[in-house]
Formats: sequence, C-alpha cells, structure tokens
Amino acid sequence: MKNIAVIGAGTMGNGIAHTFAQNGFIVQLIDVNKDALNKGLQTIATNLDRMVAKEKITSEEKQSTLHNISTFSNLNKGVENANLVVEAATENLDLKLKIFKTLDEACPDTAILASNTSSISITQIAAVTSKPERVIGMHFMNPVPIMQLVEIINGYNTSKEVTKTIMDLSKTLGKVPVEVNDYPGFVANRILMPMLNESIETLYNGVAGVEEIDTVMKLGMAHPMGPLQLADFIGLDVCLSILNVMYNGFKNPKYAPCPLLVNMVNAGKLGVKSGEGFYDYSESKKAEKVSKQFLR
Repeated sequence: MKNIAVIGAGTMGNGIAHTFAQNGFIVQLIDVNKDALNKGLQTIATNLDRMVAKEKITSEEKQSTLHNISTFSNLNKGVENANLVVEAATENLDLKLKIFKTLDEACPDTAILASNTSSISITQIAAVTSKPERVIGMHFMNPVPIMQLVEIINGYNTSKEVTKTIMDLSKTLGKVPVEVNDYPGFVANRILMPMLNESIETLYNGVAGVEEIDTVMKLGMAHPMGPLQLADFIGLDVCLSILNVMYNGFKNPKYAPCPLLVNMVNAGKLGVKSGEGFYDYSESKKAEKVSKQFLR
C-alpha cells in the first residue's frame, strides 16, 4: 500500500494528497483540469510553508512531500499502478458513478477504491464496479492535514479485510479512523447538517442575526466556529447537496433544506469559495455580515 491515487485537486483532494505525501506515500494527484492541478499544488506548497514557519516540519520535509506528488490529467494513466484510489471529486452522484466505472476497468485488480463522499451511498457507488467488496468510504474532514477524524464507511459488500486495511492505513497517517455503516449522511453529517440547517432557518425566521447566532453557539456551546461561518467554510452548495441526499434518503421533512439556503446557492453565494455567503470574504470586507437581500 505505497502508491496512492487521489482524484480531484480541489480543497479535499489536495488536502488528502498532501497528507499521504507528507507521510511518505507516493501520490498521483489527478484532475482533468490542468489549472486545478496547478492550483492544488500551489495550495499544498503554501500550506507546507506555513508548517515550516511554525516549525512543525523542516524545509527538507517540505521538499520531500512535494517530491512525492506527481500530477496527471489522464485518469487511466494516473491510476494504472495504484494500490489505493481516493476519489475526492464534486459531491455529485452521476459523476462519482462514472468515475468508479472507469476505475473498475483502469485500476489493478488488487486496488482498493475509496470515496471521500460526505453523504452518497457507498453501496450504490460500489454497485457499478465488478468488485464491490473492494469499495469503501474514506470521509476526511477539512482541513485534511490538520483534522484527525476519518469516517470509514462500509458499503453493504465491503469486505472485513478491506475495512481493516483502511483502518490501519488511516492510523499510519496520524488520523483517528471511526468505522460506520452506510446510511445517508453517515454519522458526521447526519448530526451536523440538521444543526447547520436549523441555524439557517433561525436566521430566515428573523430570530437573530448572523453574528448573534454564531456567538450563541461559540460562547454557549463551546463550538470553535459558529454554524453559519462553518457552513460558509464547508460551502453552501455542499451543505445543500448533502441535505438533499439525506432528505431523499430518509423522506423526512426535518432534512429539507431551508429556502434561504436554496436561494443563496442559486444566487451563487456559496461562502468562502465564492467570496460571499453569510459573511463577506472579499478583501475589503473580510468577515463582515452579508447583506439581508435574501431574507424575507
């Protein structure tokens, strides 16, 4: 288990690649968008520079980490020698199914196929492959190099051997793996997303403002970040996608996304990634509250 392919060079993908490479694994970072690959590598280098400045790693360790990463825009070439593939593409079912169908044909028969999905069924993903027993979920937390938790999600057919391998592998990364079963939202998002959604609903109903809601949860519940700021950090589009998966999976109205969340995503106000969500992240107005244009 030495060659690791990571599909997707976005926030999660480059964080996963960084973490494996820093721990001595040979990483193939794959993305069809070459600009995304370049941006992903730059993000990794910047994060490593921060670690050097804080004396958490040496300059030599930074260079070794970067040396361990190769980039590919061709998926088949990137995975041809992989022992483990971690898919970290957009949270879109059709896209993930397409990727796993390709992986099933392109990867060595012995490769383990993992998805970093935060809500989509591992069983459903595995069903499009010829070896569903070798498909598993590895749900890393953001930012990956810092957060310790990894949710290890068993699909219906995931073998015990594969689960043990991935649990042990996660520990070698300095992570704390937690084994869970395949139900919508797993554990982390089944609990987190309704809280975020209720916070948005509280704002939508005019109970309190953005800063007030976040302050109550930070000071009253000892949360390091308020729920609305956290939603911005995750990405409001990602929150909406996860809630839709849970709502469709459970058919329970408590998972229905708040209309305010839907409107903001439709308007392109996605949080940090777009420069504006519940807060304004533009250079001139960083961390200011967003305007009330979406509130009724």
